[in-house]
Amino acid sequence: MKAFYTILLLVISNIFMTFAWYGHLKLQEMKVISNWPLYAVILFSWAIALAEYSFQVPANRIGFVENGGPFSLMQLKVIQEAVTLIVFTLFTTVFFKGEALHWNHFAAFVCLVLAVYFVFYK
Repeated sequence: MKAFYTILLLVISNIFMTFAWYGHLKLQEMKVISNWPLYAVILFSWAIALAEYSFQVPANRIGFVENGGPFSLMQLKVIQEAVTLIVFTLFTTVFFKGEALHWNHFAAFVCLVLAVYFVFYK
């Protein structure tokens, strides 16, 4: 169950991270925060990032092998990167309609899946 909870927390964390890093661009496009000064957008993003860390840190603590979890540090990082790419791709295709997936994006996904495979390879 620790593996499941770790990955679930990483997915939630990455949803917040993606909104913190890129959500402000959509809000600006929608004219919600288009008049905000940059420092206000940064503070807004930091507030969202705080929620991200509230899920990321427990995910790493639960999942890390030295804390009784199933994953090495390298495995945690590669899983996190794979989750980040998946969440970012979904976010981009749903919220930014002008962004399209191309063959090279799929090739990158395959490379990332291979990275996950190799990091778990004994």
